[in-house]
Amino acid sequence: MPELPEVETIRADLERRIVGKRIGRVELLWPGCLATPSPEEFCNELPGHLIERAGRRGKFLVLDLDRGASGVPAPHPPGPTDPAVQLSHAALTVHLRMTGRLRLRLPRPDEERPKHLRAVIALTDGEALWFEDQRKFGRLYFTRTPDELAAVLRKLGPEPLEAAFTRDALASLLRGRRAQLKPLLLNQAFVAGLGNIYVDEALWRARLHPLRRSDTLTTKEVTNLHEAIVHALHQGIVNRGTTLSDYRDAWGTAGMNREQLAVFRRQGKPCPRCRTPIEKIRVAQRGTHFCPRCQSLPHTT
Repeated sequence: MPELPEVETIRADLERRIVGKRIGRVELLWPGCLATPSPEEFCNELPGHLIERAGRRGKFLVLDLDRGASGVPAPHPPGPTDPAVQLSHAALTVHLRMTGRLRLRLPRPDEERPKHLRAVIALTDGEALWFEDQRKFGRLYFTRTPDELAAVLRKLGPEPLEAAFTRDALASLLRGRRAQLKPLLLNQAFVAGLGNIYVDEALWRARLHPLRRSDTLTTKEVTNLHEAIVHALHQGIVNRGTTLSDYRDAWGTAGMNREQLAVFRRQGKPCPRCRTPIEKIRVAQRGTHFCPRCQSLPHTT
């Protein structure tokens, strides 16, 4: 499932290639992939918009658009290194969910289309964005106003790679909560962008058991968790994402972070730190991987 590093990799790829280009013809091969608005509105209103910026909010890729037919551009957004989404006049938002892919292609007339292609967003220079999704959980959103986009993203918590996400900010989020760490970190309303892979990796790096209760963490453990979250996400971005099965970047290339994983899907293999075999349990209906020695569960939790 694409998480923050995978979506950020795609965002950075697209930022370099499609900003300043205009959307042409739009095809919905499976209308069910569209969350909003209607298929007719999507296909009729999206063409003509200029792509002004590729942004990201949690696991959502957000393409900021201009006003469309009026030709009046949106206010100039911040630089591409800022992951926060600037609410423009219109936006095309993509949530890849479990098996979604967003690829930039230069289609050939005789080219056979992929079996799981759900939507094609052609650009006027001949390239096209292909939205593919085997499991059909991914969604597209075309919003015309800042309020509409805010409604799509309203339940998301803070961005873990923003400067505002400090150790003290994490401590404040944890204060008063009695939840187990793994389900809490998976909750997108708590922190946006973390999923099964990077939560397991962060908890291993912080030496915290996934069932550890959040209100039992010491100040030092909160610091370790904060550093571990940031490190795990940055590592994933540097390695262009983790490909276990479906994820591909904007060019259709697999990520390289799989070989850097310490615990995720390594059950039975030695812990990189203490050589104890990695174990797998179910937490929040997710396969969860940890080292029983490095991440022991205190009796007080």
